[in-house]
Amino acid sequence: MDWINALLQGVMLGGLYALFAAGLSLIFGVMRLVNIAHGDLIVLAAYLAMVVVDLTGFHPLLSAILVVPLMAAIGYGLQRFLLNPTIGNDLLSPLLVTFGISVILQNGLLSGFTADSRRLAAGSIETASLELLPGLSIGVLPLLMFCVSVAIIFGLEWVFFRTSLGRAFRATSDDAEMAQVMVLDRGHVFGMAMALSAAVVAIAGIFLAIRTNFDPASGPARLIFGFEAVIIGGLGNLWGTLAGGIVLGVAQAIGAQISPGWQILAGHLVFFAVLAIRPRGLFPRMD
Repeated sequence: MDWINALLQGVMLGGLYALFAAGLSLIFGVMRLVNIAHGDLIVLAAYLAMVVVDLTGFHPLLSAILVVPLMAAIGYGLQRFLLNPTIGNDLLSPLLVTFGISVILQNGLLSGFTADSRRLAAGSIETASLELLPGLSIGVLPLLMFCVSVAIIFGLEWVFFRTSLGRAFRATSDDAEMAQVMVLDRGHVFGMAMALSAAVVAIAGIFLAIRTNFDPASGPARLIFGFEAVIIGGLGNLWGTLAGGIVLGVAQAIGAQISPGWQILAGHLVFFAVLAIRPRGLFPRMD
């Protein structure tokens, strides 16, 4: 039963990793941009949630009412004013800009909040659990994170394939210059893609702040987990990203069951194994 419980917890953890990865996958799919600052934006959202809770007294989950639109605005601004001027045939320039944004965010958060580790208290939902079978239970918070992750990926898929904004995303992704000729404002489309990514990042940041401690230097680890989930699932496939997050979470849970020191290593080993056997991931998008 211990192993079954570990697998179940790994699946739930995979939902959080899918949240880390969904925005990263969206941005890569639309702009072919690897956002090095993605993890630091997640941590920024966690700090914004902390500030909102302190100022308003909201429950951490309700802080999303303010944090999501604020992060979307930040994402749009970063894309329009910093990243759009660098996007073109040269892949290095936007990569360097996102690296610079990462450094600025880490140092800015360090100056504003110190290096002390923080965490948001969410009350009884943190310890509440549902008993599935004798000896087998599932936490309410992990289950909520997984359900929200599935709902967000479903929503992103709907936006991408059922709305005019999604058609603009696809057209710009396929041929940005032709989309510009067809009177699509490429800069605005890219800005909306980053805004949507940052809105997802806001949800991921809030759950991160509730689930575990965070500090200004926590971003790179979140980026790695998100990047590994994207690669395992397959580039450009949002449902594959969810599958990649689950594979990564289960691998870490099995590693922790073997030995606590194996938890993170097991996830990295599975990532390298998938990369060696299927370089395009388990469920790559079919062009």
